[in-house]
Amino acid sequence: MGRKRENKETAAAEGGPAPGIHTIDTGNCELVPDRFNPNGWVLHINGVPSSHIDLADPARLDFEYMRWINSLVTSQWPSTFRLRALHLGGGACSLARSFAATFPDARQVVVELDGALAVLVREWFDLPRAPLLRIRVGEAREVTESLSASSRDVIIRDVFAGSRTPSALTTLEFVEHAKRVLDPAGVYIVNCGDSPDLAMARREAATISSAFTHTVIIADPAMLKGRRYGNVIIAASDAPLGEDPGLARELLGGGVPAHLWQGDQLTRFISGAPVLTDRILTD
Repeated sequence: MGRKRENKETAAAEGGPAPGIHTIDTGNCELVPDRFNPNGWVLHINGVPSSHIDLADPARLDFEYMRWINSLVTSQWPSTFRLRALHLGGGACSLARSFAATFPDARQVVVELDGALAVLVREWFDLPRAPLLRIRVGEAREVTESLSASSRDVIIRDVFAGSRTPSALTTLEFVEHAKRVLDPAGVYIVNCGDSPDLAMARREAATISSAFTHTVIIADPAMLKGRRYGNVIIAASDAPLGEDPGLARELLGGGVPAHLWQGDQLTRFISGAPVLTDRILTD
């Protein structure tokens, strides 16, 4: 315990992570030492756990849904690929750090609405510098609409206001903007937080699948059976997606085993779910 406390205090004294509550543009964030890992930190934003960082191992992802996203991306491209990634929603940039470790030549942009949080994250954590990793302060939809066509290989939407994603980032119009920005073989991935009825996950999956040729969903069995609140990962591409048998095995072998649904399973999942549009949300 003494050594662990010493590690945390030394990091703060050297300009690294500073435990405690900090004021940011959208409220406050709290940086909490990981009780089980002397190099670990958990970032809470307005009381909600947002990110986990391991300063000694950037490839380590403690949040299961991030592991699922990472597994999907690494199944699509080899580590030698010069991945162009756009992260909508920053937090502590956990997934971006992991990609940087896995894809050394990656070029990444993290879009973060909260400018003060972006500054703190840069100060606290060992993030790759531009041009490898840039943090752009802005609203996710506005930034996405401003980007050039075919300029990204993967777009990951992980944006929340409280427990929900802002509605403007869930519509078909936004999905089409994301598709325009993606390379023809690119992948669009969203983290959908939902309640046991899975109503939002079904609507989002129906909306995304209406824009892309291939769509898959990834979640743990309890979530897919409607037994709890949690995360559903929805991914889509015009290129084949989720066909690597090693991906399904890797997802099942994690600390929280997950299933990958596609084809008939996806069709049943979205049956009867409406496609979300800007007009529906404003009517």
